[in-house]
Amino acid sequence: MTISRREALLVGAGGLVAGAAVALPLPVMAAAEDAIAAFTGGAEMAEGGITLDAPEIAENGNTVPVGFDAPGAVEVAIFALGNPNPEVAVFKFGPMAGSQSAKTRIRLAKTQDVVAVAKMADGSFASARRAVKVTIGGCGG
Repeated sequence: MTISRREALLVGAGGLVAGAAVALPLPVMAAAEDAIAAFTGGAEMAEGGITLDAPEIAENGNTVPVGFDAPGAVEVAIFALGNPNPEVAVFKFGPMAGSQSAKTRIRLAKTQDVVAVAKMADGSFASARRAVKVTIGGCGG
């Protein structure tokens, strides 16, 4: 049996993709933890102090509505823990801000946790987490 160059390339590429899919979950979670640690500087986060609004089930991962309310925050970061790039958005609030809240739409690759971390005016950090089930992935899934 003779294998063409095209068939050999397809078989080799398939093996690389399968190997990458098996190795993906561990580095993705490590990247999310690293991103949150970079934002907080490694400081402890308290539960509460921020309210995260995200749907329990998202029909389409391309446009998932997410909002938060964090009274007293000077900066809020949104992270999607299962995305290849977990850092989704950072909102900064100045002294003249009427409220420390925002709403946006984000893209989620698959079912995962969305985390909002708020840096408060006193330098402490607060976080909120919400599990979002995605029926159709938004990052090519």
